Amino acid sequence: MKKVPTDLFFVYLRVFSLFNMKKSVLLVWACLFFLCGCKQQGKDAALLQRSFYNESWERFDYVRDEMEIKEAVTYDLSLRISFTEEYSYDYFSMVFAVLDSEGNPYRARAYKFNLKDDEGRWNSEMKDGCYTFELPINKQLQITDAGKYQFKIEQRMPITPLVGVKELTLLNNEK
Repeated sequence: MKKVPTDLFFVYLRVFSLFNMKKSVLLVWACLFFLCGCKQQGKDAALLQRSFYNESWERFDYVRDEMEIKEAVTYDLSLRISFTEEYSYDYFSMVFAVLDSEGNPYRARAYKFNLKDDEGRWNSEMKDGCYTFELPINKQLQITDAGKYQFKIEQRMPITPLVGVKELTLLNNEK
């Protein structure tokens, strides 16, 4: 008869610990769901992204995406781009353009970024086999009219294909 209360105590502990484990698992899943949902709306939201097949980028292979703008908006844009050792230039030249729904330029600007110093050393540290840069594009890009707009990036380097480009991401660095 003495075993019954002891067994009941262990059964109670087992049920209680399973109940707490289920609550803990649910709490962890709820936190992950919440954090994943916030990631898309938070800082550094990717507006467009491209990984390059064979780490090469053809001259007229534009990186582009269309966006629906519903109300006036201001973007703080930067370009995150990763290069491998095979990239042979000291700089990266490109054109960033925003086109309206008819394909007319709304904003366009050419950029030239220095990637290496005067002795040919990268201005970034290698991580995961790449040199990654976050380059400023436009801190105050204002789009005032609603409509469809296309964001387009064109590489303007002298040789095609441009070898050694791994990945490119246009970021909106929201406040």
